Amino acid sequence: MISNKLAKDVLNLALSTGADFAEIYHEDTRSQNIRVENGKIQSINHSNILGIGLRILKNNECYYASMDGEKKNDLLKLALELAAALSEKRILSVNAFKNVHYKKRLDTSSPIIDVDVEEKIDLVKKGVAAIMDYDPRLVRTNGNFSSSFKTITIFNSKEEKIVRNEQRASLTFMSVASDGKSLENAFVSRNTQSDFSFYKNLDVESLARDKVAKIAIQNLTAKECPSGKMPVVIGNGWGGVLFHEACGHALEASAAAKGLSVFSNMKGKQIASSVVSAYDDGTIPHVWGSIDVDDDGHAGAKKLLIKDGILNEYMIDDYNGRRMHEIGNGSTRRENYRYAPTSRMTNTYIANGESNPEDIIKATKLGLYTVGFLGGQVNPQTGEFNFGCSEAYIIRDGKIAEPVKGASLIGTCQEIMLNIDMVGNDLDLGAGMCGASSGSVPVCVGQPTLRVKEITVGGRGGKLQ
Repeated sequence: MISNKLAKDVLNLALSTGADFAEIYHEDTRSQNIRVENGKIQSINHSNILGIGLRILKNNECYYASMDGEKKNDLLKLALELAAALSEKRILSVNAFKNVHYKKRLDTSSPIIDVDVEEKIDLVKKGVAAIMDYDPRLVRTNGNFSSSFKTITIFNSKEEKIVRNEQRASLTFMSVASDGKSLENAFVSRNTQSDFSFYKNLDVESLARDKVAKIAIQNLTAKECPSGKMPVVIGNGWGGVLFHEACGHALEASAAAKGLSVFSNMKGKQIASSVVSAYDDGTIPHVWGSIDVDDDGHAGAKKLLIKDGILNEYMIDDYNGRRMHEIGNGSTRRENYRYAPTSRMTNTYIANGESNPEDIIKATKLGLYTVGFLGGQVNPQTGEFNFGCSEAYIIRDGKIAEPVKGASLIGTCQEIMLNIDMVGNDLDLGAGMCGASSGSVPVCVGQPTLRVKEITVGGRGGKLQ
């Protein structure tokens, strides 16, 4: 832990050559990971991370350095080296710190990392066994349980001291199916910031069987997806990853403030269909991507990004906000002390609409229904994307018909957002990790069931008929 006096000395040294802002980020993290493969424990790993990041700003310039550990002399040396990036007169000094108070929505009183390891092992083994018992063609099955507890202390030249704790846990299952000719896999995860009761109340066997075993086997016999332009109905929950990637990153100030986003300087203009409203909400209690306070000291916030198709707000950190003449809005995040913070999503989702999911399917005579996504590629500057689908079906005469594999969605975020013509009322969220310039951070994606009236679908199954 860094004392207030040491923090004051370090910040004043960092500010000595003309920086207009300086910040210390101290992190102490305990982590545990349990891995089970084909019913047997493969590893139980523990780790501790202790380190410091130091950042100075001057106008629109940012300088960042980090160090392992927390030795006083090393930290003072780091501040001196960072200050050497500038050579002007001091304009700021730090005299004392005031604690930043914020509403606590995340309960860290019962850390999952401290739960008996045997309880976690039993949980993972139960899910792995359910997958292995489903079908002998499931040739490899992995289960993982990871948990962490993080204590973060931030001191800055606004004379603020921010102290927060974070605890997270993630349960994942993956399986590979083989018929001797081809391989198919499926994956599921359930993540939380609450206590271990979240997992005690989870039907792990059904989750593993229905979302992993069933889908992997189903894809072994599924036909290749047809290709061409067609209506696509995207299921709720994890379907929101398409919006997250194709649109969400383009609404982060790290891209928008520098003119590197397809949506730069578009505030107040239509960027989506009038049936689309979207939020980034870091205030949902216990949800994977939520935050009590961000790395600029701003409270987590619910931000209306798109209102009835009109761009209403960006996700802004204080540094990139300088270019936009705006202050941060609870969007400043980083993976750990090795990264400078920037604007990032928390829980980003398309809001509920007025259609029933069943009516959306019924209104689609011929098209594709997808409820799961693999990885993809997105270019925030052009909006172009390409996403693979992990679970998809053909819609025929308003009914979900045969499963298909190998489907991909191809287009631009402008095209897909403007072509959404029906939005359901069954909003759900899916949890995962998002990688960008400030590292990998926990996020949720989400949406209700919705329909894109036309989008290009890639596949090797010929023309849809």
